[in-house]
Amino acid sequence: MSSPVLLIPLTSEEGKDFLPPAVQNKLNSLPFRQVSLPLPLADPTSWRSVLEKHRPEALLCAWGCPPLPDDLPVGQPGQLRYVAYLAGSVKKLVPRKLIENGLLVTNWGNAISRTISECGLLLILTAMRRSGYWNVAMHRDGAWKDGMKTVTQSLFCRSIGLHGFGAIAQEMIPLLRPFDVSISAFSPSVPDAVFQKYGVTRSTSLEHLFSQHDIIVELAPYTEKNHHIVTEKLLRSIRPGGAFINIGRGAVVDEAALIRVARDRADDLQIGLDVYETEPLPKDSPLRGIPNIALLPHIAGPTKDRRQDTASFAIENLQRFLQGKPLESLITLEIFDRAT
Repeated sequence: MSSPVLLIPLTSEEGKDFLPPAVQNKLNSLPFRQVSLPLPLADPTSWRSVLEKHRPEALLCAWGCPPLPDDLPVGQPGQLRYVAYLAGSVKKLVPRKLIENGLLVTNWGNAISRTISECGLLLILTAMRRSGYWNVAMHRDGAWKDGMKTVTQSLFCRSIGLHGFGAIAQEMIPLLRPFDVSISAFSPSVPDAVFQKYGVTRSTSLEHLFSQHDIIVELAPYTEKNHHIVTEKLLRSIRPGGAFINIGRGAVVDEAALIRVARDRADDLQIGLDVYETEPLPKDSPLRGIPNIALLPHIAGPTKDRRQDTASFAIENLQRFLQGKPLESLITLEIFDRAT
């Protein structure tokens, strides 16, 4: 029996980032017949003919891959059966119909959790030290500290409230512990055993979480129920001198309310954002230019040097695929429908 074909359509930059030599060696150990396809295609209309020519059973791809045709035969031997996507949302790549027809699809899953949590720590420290403000003010305005009037704060011995206690929040715990902080989380669906494992206190309500902690980190998943669940009332209840950090999903927060609160509490609330209701963030967004808001352009995920982590995760899934084992971070129809 001939080895199944693994088609690998990547741009040159994607190939360097996702598949450095050590990771490529892991991939080479799998019993696939690899077919590398440099992107972009000289003729974008040739994508279907490429798929028909090579008849891959698996696809390893990233952002540069053309969308799959919605009438592509999938799910059966001799057809495309599995897409290992090296990035996040698959909506621009895989039509829903193909998943309905049996195509297996995974994305980077929890392979990026530690880099997102690292960025969360960066934004917390940025907020407490107000470094976003000072970086701009010193470059643009020639600013300097004003003795005792200048207020910065430390992360040491503060109380942290996590809204959501999934993989990213769990990765944050060891990063925060050296600062001698107390940590609580609000996540009703997470079992008590997980809280106990990480030594985290369960918060009984969002009202308690926001009002009783110095720093709130937003990590709740986006669902219809969670749309704008972070209200103006909750944001205003954060303690004076506190901070609100969002590295989860933009639409979980009422952004218009966040802007009002940020302006009203310019002296006693710092905000750090990596995600937004509308992305890319519009150039005329009122979030821009508010001095107590630090902005990042949705870059908390895998840094350029750690994109290889998502490829290693995909290679593990490719091994499971060959062995007929369940795949990690499988994109179900439910997950597909609620993805942003």
